[in-house]
Amino acid sequence: MNLKSFFDPVAEEITSQKYAHNSFFNYIHYYGETFPDIKGIQLAIIGLKEKRGMPQADTIERAATEIREKLYHLKKGEGLYKIVDLGDLRIGKSLQESLEIIRAIGEFLIKKQILPIFIGGSHDLDYGQYLSYQGMKKLVSMVTIDAKIDMEEDGLPYQSHTQNIILHQPNFLFNYTHLAYQSFLVDKDLINVMEKLYFDHIRLGNLRSNFKEIEPLVRNADLLSFDVAAIQSADAPGAADAQPFGLTGEEACQICRFAGMNEKLSSFGVYGYQPYYDDTRNKTASVIATMIWYFIEGFYDRKDSLSFKSNDYTKYTVSLDSNPSVIVFYKSKRSEKWWMEIPQNDKDRFDRTTIIPCSYKDYQMAQSGEIPERWINAQLKLF
Repeated sequence: MNLKSFFDPVAEEITSQKYAHNSFFNYIHYYGETFPDIKGIQLAIIGLKEKRGMPQADTIERAATEIREKLYHLKKGEGLYKIVDLGDLRIGKSLQESLEIIRAIGEFLIKKQILPIFIGGSHDLDYGQYLSYQGMKKLVSMVTIDAKIDMEEDGLPYQSHTQNIILHQPNFLFNYTHLAYQSFLVDKDLINVMEKLYFDHIRLGNLRSNFKEIEPLVRNADLLSFDVAAIQSADAPGAADAQPFGLTGEEACQICRFAGMNEKLSSFGVYGYQPYYDDTRNKTASVIATMIWYFIEGFYDRKDSLSFKSNDYTKYTVSLDSNPSVIVFYKSKRSEKWWMEIPQNDKDRFDRTTIIPCSYKDYQMAQSGEIPERWINAQLKLF
């Protein structure tokens, strides 16, 4: 693939600025006068300008540029950066063509073991991010963070893209998790649909009351999609549907760190930022830049091999007076994170992961004789 033909360079107004010697900008490669070599690269930042899936999105074309300006000025974090900014992805002649371009670029990079970080654009573009996995012949799990559940039957693309993902054929979605939705913004029928499909959903109040318990859900994701409207407007006013309630900027950064640390995760996107609605100091762009910084910090703090038969893990077998009679758990000696085994009896054309992330709380429940809800839901999905 000739990557250069799909991209426009990073705006000169950004690259020509003066940055401190220890700034993020001075430790990455970027598309400026020449297109960067991606050999040995681990993370690729991709700006999105497509806006046709959402009305009143005129300034969305500048979203990636505004985010970059804030990100580039941040200090370099831990790790030996192998990061490239490929510039802004050129839009297609139609919204569908833009989604196809995102799919093609995403698939190409993921197969090269380069994790794409999509910034800017409307939230419906995560459909293209999801389609990047279609040709990989495996089931994938997706996590979305959004104040709403975008499954409106007759809605515009930004209101219905989640439904498109769930109903897409061929179906390669093993699990869908929706975090931080706000009950007064979501039709109860959509929650019923999620439950019938055994999909995970955590409303904002429940998430906040037990924040650590969402980490295994994030750790189970192959891809993560974050709508900036999930963050309260006091911290992130730069969204057309910004809400007075929502995640704090701090909580959003913690979720992004969880995502970065997930060895399984292979693509990440932050969508929905519109500079027009931001304050005069581009506060929302600063929040998103910090979220990306924490994601990268998490990425360079990955510790687990996911080789559960290796000496990196301790195996625990818990006996129960029920069916199942035993549940097998694994604990990482490096990160102290937990997983549990889900038995299966059938095989199909997809590779299935039968060891799923869990928490210490799940292990404690099993020890007390209870079957963890996470175990039950995972088995229902497998069968």
